[in-house]
Amino acid sequence: MTGLMALFCGIMGGGQQARAEQWYTGSLVSPSGPLSKKGMFLLEPYMYYAVPSGMIGPHNDAVPMTSPRQQSVTSLTIYRYAITDTLSIQTEPTISYRWKHDGGTSSGLKLGDVPVDLMWRYLTADPARYIPTLNLITGVSFPTGDYSSLGRAQDGVGSGVYTYRVALTEQSTYTLPNNHELRLRVWATFRRALTTAHLHDVTSYGTTQGFQGRAQPGMYGGAGFSLEYGLNQRWVLALDVARDWSNGTKLRGTYTNTGQTLSQTGAPSGDWQIAPAVEYNWSPRYGIIAGVSVYYAGHNTERVVSPQFAFNALY
Repeated sequence: MTGLMALFCGIMGGGQQARAEQWYTGSLVSPSGPLSKKGMFLLEPYMYYAVPSGMIGPHNDAVPMTSPRQQSVTSLTIYRYAITDTLSIQTEPTISYRWKHDGGTSSGLKLGDVPVDLMWRYLTADPARYIPTLNLITGVSFPTGDYSSLGRAQDGVGSGVYTYRVALTEQSTYTLPNNHELRLRVWATFRRALTTAHLHDVTSYGTTQGFQGRAQPGMYGGAGFSLEYGLNQRWVLALDVARDWSNGTKLRGTYTNTGQTLSQTGAPSGDWQIAPAVEYNWSPRYGIIAGVSVYYAGHNTERVVSPQFAFNALY
């Protein structure tokens, strides 16, 4: 869910004047690639509010919500540094506060699991020959978020496992009539747990006091595309469309206070989301984006509306 302040120069055409370079910030959801020059640094703080608007059943059907809506406010900040002209390293820690009506709140601001990724641009764009930029992103998410022996159920923001992450991304730009620039991104991601979470009592997996056991999240991933249309050099309209999927989590253990055993695998889930946004850029290095992500279809998941905005700074 992030953007890169890309620097694109206008393409000279026969008998035409050079166009001013288009400035970008977003989009909201699409992953971007490594920075373009060794030593560059990107800072991009996001803020978003998420509230479910309903439940989606196994056949994309509306079903009643059986528990209070899980709401949250989250701050996610992307830190990216260019090791070389084609290789960057990135981390994006998240801090959140969660609550439910009649269901309690977090005990405070909570740090989630922290990923660290390497980003490699293995093909550089050549617009004149219609060759896109291609990137490989791979890394590990570390189990830094609280997940077990929780004082409050709302404190469960972590998975308790190390997770392998990999993504392939594509980016290309096109010049439309009247010198409007259109940027296209396409991506696919995959995640797999490398370890098992050891659980005690109240956990982020929904267990309660007296539970002793283990859990392993199922594989999950997604794919999507984004379009960014330059109204002029500073103003851009952005749109993401994405599909996410997840296999069920395996949960095994015993409630020592009752002797009840638990052995289950959660149902797989999936969702579709759309995220329109508007970008404004002061320069090639500084910009903002604001929009809303809407999870509108899928199976065994929630319909979620998430207003969000971000500030992008490139040094």
